[in-house]
Amino acid sequence: MRLFKMKLLITGGAGFIGSEFVRQGVKKGYDIVVIDKLTYAGDLERLKEVVDKIKFYKVDICNYKACKEVFKAEKPNIVVHFAAETHVDRSILNPKAFLKTNIEGTYNLFELSREYEVERFINIITDEVYGEIEEGSFTEDSPLKPNSPYAASKASQDMLGRAYYRTYGFPVITVRPSNNYGPWQYPEKLIPVVIFKALRDEPIPVYGSGLNIREWLYVEDCAEAIFQIIQKGKMGEVYNVGSGFEKKNIEVVKTILSLLGKPESLISFVKDRPGHDYRYSVSTEKIKREIGWVAKTTFEEGIEKTVRWYVDNRKWLEKKLISLSKYWKKVYG
Repeated sequence: MRLFKMKLLITGGAGFIGSEFVRQGVKKGYDIVVIDKLTYAGDLERLKEVVDKIKFYKVDICNYKACKEVFKAEKPNIVVHFAAETHVDRSILNPKAFLKTNIEGTYNLFELSREYEVERFINIITDEVYGEIEEGSFTEDSPLKPNSPYAASKASQDMLGRAYYRTYGFPVITVRPSNNYGPWQYPEKLIPVVIFKALRDEPIPVYGSGLNIREWLYVEDCAEAIFQIIQKGKMGEVYNVGSGFEKKNIEVVKTILSLLGKPESLISFVKDRPGHDYRYSVSTEKIKREIGWVAKTTFEEGIEKTVRWYVDNRKWLEKKLISLSKYWKKVYG
């Protein structure tokens, strides 16, 4: 499938992963349209290097009428759906916002995509829909067992897409990435929180004993995988996108402190998150076999580049402090 000159509508394109996808799409020469509500997690600064090469609409995907105006004006060939409420801690504090955006907003996009005969709809989910696994890795056929309001809302988004494929022949492809990290990530997720706190010599909150394990995928690799899925993926199929690089949370924290030359005494263990999943791991055999994609960036390479970016862009981090301070107080006490 040739993507060149096809129009891609990217929801949540001012977010962390979405903006990386937009930047790559512009470099590849594609016609890019972005819609984003610009909540706390959205930031047009992420798109400053490509803003004159894209069309941008400040739109909430829960606003059906506003979304329809965009579809009517742009008539996209492909929709890549990143827009979502994404953070587990915030979903524990306010589940309703996650249900509304991740389920109702996605429904709006499905209906409009059917009406305007979109050729492919890439439904970006998360590996968290599988729940936790002590040994081995989840395959695309593993049952979904979400353990947080966030994961449950994304599992609903996932199943709704596959139901639309079965019922209406809707051209959906489901993508389940593992934990993304890299430049421009909002400092509510583990890696940017640790960098932010360490740079300020503040206590670094770590849940429980820090032994929870995550599979870390560099954001550039994730975006590239999605482009390849658009080109080579099969309609109605599900693809895990992972790196194979698993780390305990405490290992990640200590690696960052070492790179910054900061003492481990900054680590402050806090009460564990309710329902905290122990380990995530996804099999990538299917995407290797059918798409020919593998992650290129090792964790060591990716974390060095990430830490360096945040050090070089500390002003961007500092701008987030006011909104973050209230949030951290609610979450960590």
